[in-house]
Amino acid sequence: MNKNKKKSHLKNTIKESFRMSLEAIKDNKLRSILTLIGIAIGVFSVVGVMTAIKTLENHVNSQLDILGSNKMWVMKEPALSFQRSKEYWKRKNITYKDYLDLEKLAKTPHSMSAEMATYEDDISYKDKELSKEIKIYGATFWSLRHHQFLIDYGRSITDDDIRFNRKVVIIGPDIADILFPYEYPIGKKIKMEGIEHLVIGVTGKKGEMFGENQDYMALIPASTFTQYYWDEDESNVEIVIEAKSQEELRKTRDEIIGHFRVIRKLKPSEKNNFELVNNKELAEQIDGFTGGIKLFAGAVSVIALLVAGIGIMNIMLVSVSDRIKEIGIRKAIGANRIDILIQFLMESFFLCQFGGIIGIILGVLVGNLIGFVLNVSPVIPVDWAFYGLFICSIIGIGFGIYPAWHAANLDPINSLRYDK
Repeated sequence: MNKNKKKSHLKNTIKESFRMSLEAIKDNKLRSILTLIGIAIGVFSVVGVMTAIKTLENHVNSQLDILGSNKMWVMKEPALSFQRSKEYWKRKNITYKDYLDLEKLAKTPHSMSAEMATYEDDISYKDKELSKEIKIYGATFWSLRHHQFLIDYGRSITDDDIRFNRKVVIIGPDIADILFPYEYPIGKKIKMEGIEHLVIGVTGKKGEMFGENQDYMALIPASTFTQYYWDEDESNVEIVIEAKSQEELRKTRDEIIGHFRVIRKLKPSEKNNFELVNNKELAEQIDGFTGGIKLFAGAVSVIALLVAGIGIMNIMLVSVSDRIKEIGIRKAIGANRIDILIQFLMESFFLCQFGGIIGIILGVLVGNLIGFVLNVSPVIPVDWAFYGLFICSIIGIGFGIYPAWHAANLDPINSLRYDK
């Protein structure tokens, strides 16, 4: 019977404390809002950063999946290098000749292409001109496949186009709409930097990839590109290799490294003066980079939440001081220490939870702005939202326990005599 009475008393105490906590928060709006802001900022900082990172990771991984898991790139420098070290700067550029030599030697790959590009702004057809610069790719036979471009109408670049340095061009649909609004573009000649190129194809709509519009670009034969738009001293080629299958990836990689060391005239004792990376390695590098950001954001958020926790303690101590007489009355009519402790602890807990919820909502909204810019689906980091609420609970209880204990241990006689 005593156990049932105790359970019933505790249940009523929690219910009454819940009601009184909400009333206290409502009666002290300004104080409560200032406390909420501190907690909300701490939770917002971590949830916002984690949401943005998760959105970015999802976008990058989806783009890498589109490119294919059995591709690799030969590059002069690492794909993700945040500071250009002297070692990378001193490396020789990868040239179009290096690509041609590798293409002759390599037998294992399914296909290879050279990747080179520049930006030009003097593009016109008759009296129509493009208002902003476009990206021009130097393309080989397999370039369109490796870039995931499809020909909407017209034809692709052939080996003969490359062999004879033909001035032909494939344009993106956005360029076709601007330069040929009422004409069929195939067979027409456009000028790029004063050089005429025959339009042989128009690619299908593709949208953006890695934040770049794939419908506002042009592809010309790589040989023509190196003849008219290439600076041998300033620019370098990236070579795309597609293995026959995922299982053949390592074998293909080993062959490419061996042949390219020969092409670069490296001695057995010398390190590679080039990089060879695939999608998996790129994803791992991105994870390593974002992991550092997460760690930094977490540290900043912990500091912000600790400051907010101190604010909670201070506010609750002020609240106890303001309500000493109320505490004395409650004790006089039968409330015990546990009842008072639960009342003030619950008030601290709810303040933190409300602040945490506001911080999570703002963090998700602001963090997804990057998704809006990249035109990808919004992300809700459910795990970090739970972490945020859990940390808020710890702060609410941890920093609220001393004020609650202080309130619970006030002498009821002195409390009733207290007068501000």
